[in-house]
Amino acid sequence: MATSSNMGTALVTGASSGIGAIYADRLARRGYDLILVARDTQRLTGLAEKLSKETGRKVETLGADLTVTADLRRIEARLRSDAGITMLVNNAGVGAAATLVDSDPDSLESMIQLNVVALTRLTSAVVPGLVARGKGTVINISSIVAVSPELLNGVYGGTKSFVLSFTQSLHHEVGAKGVQVQAVLPGATSTAFWDRAGMPVTALPQAWVMSAADMVDASLAGLDQGELVTIPSLPDAADWQKANDARLALGPNLSHNHPAARYGVGAAA
Repeated sequence: MATSSNMGTALVTGASSGIGAIYADRLARRGYDLILVARDTQRLTGLAEKLSKETGRKVETLGADLTVTADLRRIEARLRSDAGITMLVNNAGVGAAATLVDSDPDSLESMIQLNVVALTRLTSAVVPGLVARGKGTVINISSIVAVSPELLNGVYGGTKSFVLSFTQSLHHEVGAKGVQVQAVLPGATSTAFWDRAGMPVTALPQAWVMSAADMVDASLAGLDQGELVTIPSLPDAADWQKANDARLALGPNLSHNHPAARYGVGAAA
């Protein structure tokens, strides 16, 4: 069924499968045209044809490996130049479950490149135009390891903590300028992510594992409700609010011109 409304164009990274493909489906049905970005061009083309037929939306594909500088710059250029883009979904990412001592440093560096550097550059490319037009949306896919880094590989947790902090800071910068930003913190989600991370999803307690469709639908509901941080599994949103309020309460005491008295040094001694 074709959708008649036009919400502009959403660019979705990591769109060929899993969470990214479901975002593409849901956004097309909401009235967005799509630019789908991923390495797997064959799967990307198949998804584009399916969505275009089912929704009547314009769906463009851009094959790109965002860890390759030339590919990343090409997507950045599109985000800067295309005034029709109203949403960026930074979904592309990779994870790891092994400990630091059992990990390949080159793989960790590649993970940082994709999860942090690419996400930052793509966001930096699109936001000035959204601000100038006074509207738009940036969705950044983080993870619950952003607030629970002990669960998986610490470098992976660090990259997702970056995504959360970056999104909170971005909201502070542009939230009053018509640009909505959202950090999504999924728990265990049933995708190929786990196989690539070296821990099959079947090895996890199934009570922990959410379907990718439910995760995306909940996240979009959170977006509709104006949430800056969406944790699809969290039963009571007040729990996150309390944690964030406690973080903010630290602010006035995080920087003073003398050490705290408990250290027994300096002017406070």
